Amino acid sequence: MPLTRASWKTSAPPRRSTSRKTGWRLKGTRRTLWGALTARAAVFRIAPDRHERELLALLGEEFAGISCSDRWWAYNAFQPERRQVCWSHLLRDFTAHAEGLAAQKELGEQGLQIAGRLFAAWQQFQQDGDRPALKHAIAPLKRELRRLLESHARKRARHRHTRTFAKNLLKLWPALWAFSELDGVEPTNNAAERGLRGAVIYRKLSLGSQSEHGERTTERLLSVSQTCRLQRRSLFAYLSDVLDARAHELPVPLLT
Repeated sequence: MPLTRASWKTSAPPRRSTSRKTGWRLKGTRRTLWGALTARAAVFRIAPDRHERELLALLGEEFAGISCSDRWWAYNAFQPERRQVCWSHLLRDFTAHAEGLAAQKELGEQGLQIAGRLFAAWQQFQQDGDRPALKHAIAPLKRELRRLLESHARKRARHRHTRTFAKNLLKLWPALWAFSELDGVEPTNNAAERGLRGAVIYRKLSLGSQSEHGERTTERLLSVSQTCRLQRRSLFAYLSDVLDARAHELPVPLLT
């Protein structure tokens, strides 16, 4: 992940990165704030839109970790084996389908039952760290969800919305289960949601940026602020060190 874009560096490449995007403003025009977070670092980038090219500019085309995100089409830049789809977003999707009728309601209700058991298994894993037990608990959920999706993905399925949704999840199938196989990967991108909260509040108070230079300053400060929070470091102390290094023409201190 090209953290040097924010004029600072972290240590080893991340195994997992949660990604999220939200709206931004430049002199009142629409922009997008992208964020990528690991357990110890955060990097934000203000871009023109939510296109795939902006995701690759943020994470880098050679990103080798697992990207945890929602199902926004731009994330298809990465193969499903390199992704984890956020189950919190899937929970909302299943809830929306459950409020429908007939086939849509059936898919939603059964999906909610599977998601509920999945989160229960994940909660248990967080307590005991027993990965074989987690895999054992997830295995029947995989079979049940696969049968459910395949039945609704058939061309003769009664509801086109459920058919499209089911086909999409089947295409992303490996990305639904990375959390059960890989250390450091979680079933949601809630970390990115929390990491963006401060930036969203700042945007509402400041109404965005007034220049591209202001955007670069804002994205760097947001990156450093959130990284210090993740590392439980003092932002004030770090910025003081940066100013002191600048005054003495020394390299910028690294956030490692």
